[in-house]
Amino acid sequence: MEFDIEDHLAKLPKSPGVYIMHARNDEIIYVGKAVNLFNRVHSYFRKNKKSTKIEKMVTHIARFEYIVTDSELEALVLESNLIKKHRPRYNTMLKDDKSYPYIRVTVNEAYPRILFSRKPKGDTDSSRTKDRYFGPYTSSWAVRGTMDLINKIYKLRTCNRSLPRDVDKQRPCLNYHIKQCSAPCKTGCVTEEKYKESVDGALDFLNGNYKPILDMLEGRMNQASEDMRYEEAIEWRDLLNSVKAVAQKQKITSASDAEDRDVVAMHGDGKDAVVQIFFVRGGRLVGRDHYYMTGVQDKENSEVIESFVKQFYSGTPYLPREIMLETDIPDRAVIEEWLSKKRGGRVTLIVPKRGMKERLIRLAKKNAEVVLTTDKDKLKRDEQKTLGAARELAELLGLDSCLRIESYDISNISGFESVGSMVVFEGGKSKNSDYRKFRIKSVVGPNDYASMEEVLTRRFTRLKEAGEEGDEEEINGDSFTKYPDLILMDGGKGQVNIALEVLSKLELPIPVAGMVKDDFHRTRGIYFNNVELPIDTHSECFRLVTRIQDETHRFAIEYHRSLHGKVQLHSILDDIQGIGETRRKALIRAFGSAEAVADASEEELREVPGMNARAAEAVADFFRELRKGKKLQ
Repeated sequence: MEFDIEDHLAKLPKSPGVYIMHARNDEIIYVGKAVNLFNRVHSYFRKNKKSTKIEKMVTHIARFEYIVTDSELEALVLESNLIKKHRPRYNTMLKDDKSYPYIRVTVNEAYPRILFSRKPKGDTDSSRTKDRYFGPYTSSWAVRGTMDLINKIYKLRTCNRSLPRDVDKQRPCLNYHIKQCSAPCKTGCVTEEKYKESVDGALDFLNGNYKPILDMLEGRMNQASEDMRYEEAIEWRDLLNSVKAVAQKQKITSASDAEDRDVVAMHGDGKDAVVQIFFVRGGRLVGRDHYYMTGVQDKENSEVIESFVKQFYSGTPYLPREIMLETDIPDRAVIEEWLSKKRGGRVTLIVPKRGMKERLIRLAKKNAEVVLTTDKDKLKRDEQKTLGAARELAELLGLDSCLRIESYDISNISGFESVGSMVVFEGGKSKNSDYRKFRIKSVVGPNDYASMEEVLTRRFTRLKEAGEEGDEEEINGDSFTKYPDLILMDGGKGQVNIALEVLSKLELPIPVAGMVKDDFHRTRGIYFNNVELPIDTHSECFRLVTRIQDETHRFAIEYHRSLHGKVQLHSILDDIQGIGETRRKALIRAFGSAEAVADASEEELREVPGMNARAAEAVADFFRELRKGKKLQ
C-alpha cells in the first residue's frame, strides 16, 4: 500500500516524540525530535522558507514514521540513540566516532581495582556507590603508565578474583611476590581498612592531589637512605621522580578553581566544521581533541554545537560538573536535565562572557580554526587519492560512476585447492567488510577460466535473485546484493570475456574491465570494450588500479595459503577409526612418519604407548586396504 503523506500528516499527534524520515529505498535519511510532533513534521512540508539542505532532503522523503514519548527528555535520548545507530545522511554528524581511554576504579567492590576502560560497564556516573571514572585521556600509553605507577605505590590488586569470597582459595599471584600487590586474597596480608586507605590515596592521586604521595615517597626515601638501605632508597627515589613528572605535565588553568569541566568551541567555513574540546580535570588541562562534523551546510553554530553535545556525551562514561560552550544552544534546558540524570548529579551548560573561562573558549575556538585550516589541504589530498581517483577511472572508461568497484582473482598451486577472492573498493577505499571468499566446488584441476566462471556465476546469481525478490533491507545489508558500478578482473581479454559471458546469461548490464600487467607483473593498462587503454603512471587513477590489483592478489593468496595450511596439518592417520590426536602423535613419535607406520607390523604397533590390540589391528587393516587399492603414495 502506497504511503499517503498528506493522510499521515493529518494523523500526527500533538505530543513529544521522535520522527524518522525514509527515502524511496527505505533508507533512513533524517531523525529528529519534537515537543509537538504535529507542528514539527508539518513544518517540513509547508511552503515556507527553508534551508537549501532541508529543501533537498524533503524531495527525497517517501514516507515517515514517529515514536511518541512521555516527555521531551525521553525524545532527546531516543533521538540520540537512533542517530548513533543509523547515521542518517541529513543529520549533522560526528565524522569520526573516537573512543577515549579512561581509568576505572571499582569502588563498589570490597577490594577495589584500577582498570583500563573505554566503555562504561553499566554505570555512567561517578557517584561513590558506583565505579569511578577518570579521564578522558588522549593517550592509551599514558593511561597504562599512570596505572602502573599507582599500583607500584599503592600495591592494589589487578586480578579478577571475587573477594572476600575467594580469600585463600588460591595462592597469591606473582605480583605479590614482586611486591606490587598487597595480596588481599590471602588472610593476614592486608586488612580491608588498610587496603581502603591505599585506594583513597590512589583516588587522591587521580584527582590531582599529589602532595600527600610526594611527601610520603620523600619520607620513605630519606628513611631508607638513613638506614643505609640504598637499593630501596633508589626505588623510592624513582617513584618520587615519576610522580613529579606526572604532576609537572599538568597545565594549571586556575589555581583557585579545581572543578572538572569540558570546554567546547568550533570553527566552520560554511562547508566543513571542526569542534575542539578541552578536558579540564581538577583545574588542570589534561587533554584535548577535535572532531570533524558533517552536514553543517546552512547550520548555525549553535545547532552544530548542540549536535556535538548530544552525540559526544551520549557515549562518554564520565561527565564533568560543568560544560562550557562557545554559544548557547536551543535545547539547553532539556539537555542539562538529560546530562544531570546521566551523571547522577547536577551538570551545568554555561556560555562564559569574560575572564579565564572566556579565554579558554577563545583558545579552543582558535585551535579548531587551526585544525580546520591545516587539515583542509590534507583532506583534499586524501579525497583526490580516493574519490578523485575513482572519478578519473570513470572518465577514462566513459562511465557515469565508479563509486563501487569489485575485483576478482583465482589462486591455486597446480590446481590444488583452487579458491576465488572478491575485494570491494567504495569511494576509492577498500571496504574489507564486503570482501568475500570462494572455495571452488565444480572445477577439478588448474582451470582459472572455469573457476572464475563459477565464482562470478555464484556471486551475480545471488545479486539477481535479491533484485527479483525486492528485499530492500537485504539488498542494503549484504555485499552480494549490492550492484557494482564496475567489475575489474585481474587479467586481460580472457578474464574479461568470462565475466561478460556470465553477466550476459544473467542479463546484468554491468561494465567489466581487465587490469593488464607487463612482463614484470606491473600494471600496464586497462582492457575495456576490446581495447587496451593506457594509464598515466603518475595519475591517482593508476595508483588506485594498482592498489586494487595488489589487494585482490593478496587476498586470494592469503585465503589459499590458509586452506593449504589446514590441509597440510591433516594426517592420513586421522582417517583411521579409533586413532585420535594422542595416538597419532604417539605413532609418529615411535616411527617417524606415516609411511613407517604403514610398514610396521601389528606387534610393533601394539608396543607403542597408548595403543592396544584393537587399535593396532585397525591401523594394520587400514593400510592393508590402501595397498590393495594402491591409494598409499
